[in-house]
Amino acid sequence: MNSNIRSKQTIVIGAIVLLVAFLFTRDIKGLVKPTEENGKMPSSGPVAGAASPSTTSVLNLETSSTAAKNVINKNLATDITALENSYKGANGTEKIELAKQLAQKWDDVEQITPSALYLEVVAEGEPSTKSWLAAGNQFIKAFESTQDSIAQPALLQKANASYKNALEKDSTNIEAKTGLGVTIVNGLGAPMQGIAMLLEVVAKEPKNVKANMNLGLFSIKSGQFDKAIPRFNTVIAAAPTPEAYFYLGTALENLGRNKEAVNAYLSSKKLAANPTLSSFIDKKVAELKNKN
Repeated sequence: MNSNIRSKQTIVIGAIVLLVAFLFTRDIKGLVKPTEENGKMPSSGPVAGAASPSTTSVLNLETSSTAAKNVINKNLATDITALENSYKGANGTEKIELAKQLAQKWDDVEQITPSALYLEVVAEGEPSTKSWLAAGNQFIKAFESTQDSIAQPALLQKANASYKNALEKDSTNIEAKTGLGVTIVNGLGAPMQGIAMLLEVVAKEPKNVKANMNLGLFSIKSGQFDKAIPRFNTVIAAAPTPEAYFYLGTALENLGRNKEAVNAYLSSKKLAANPTLSSFIDKKVAELKNKN
């Protein structure tokens, strides 16, 4: 029995790693393009503990901006540098407005970390639930798009702090509670504490995509494939994505429901429209059909 469970968990981990590798080779709106700064595969496991002072010091505007400029168009980099020089010499309201512009500029070229750091500046200058949520969501996006062992825990910690600040402004905010739960599940606290928060969210909003997606992922990582399936089906009903279909296929495959798994994998292939992922799924589908 234990051997069978370990075997299934190995399949799951392998599938998740392969999926992430494929997703980060795609040019699809909503997914981060691979770059020197944020294009590495994210870790499938949790980040243990909070960021240390050394990791936090590495995650700053200057270093993040420099790294990001190395992978974008030179003309765009020049424009951003000019805006940053104005930012450095500004004060008060002007500085906050320039930070907003820089956050958007970096987001436009899909450099998520510097964008998140400027949104943090905005939230510190104009603290509100909305501004802290914007920062938290961008830090989570940056966390999910990098495997940098130094930056990743610092990004997660900043996301955690941002969501806590948002909840201080509005303790009932569902989006902030969901984000905080996600950071906890990924390593900033006891996983079950984060799961409890996400379950509280879906109790109030049964179709909440972010909470259901993360509950499904946690179920897969812990080998609870039967619990993962309704989570991904909920996500797909609300906002179908290649990821949701792929993870659904993974859960179904591990339960021996191969015909359903094939359909899920093919749906992932259709939405992704990526040759590399298509090739992998074609092999996976052929393998599952041979088992029937």
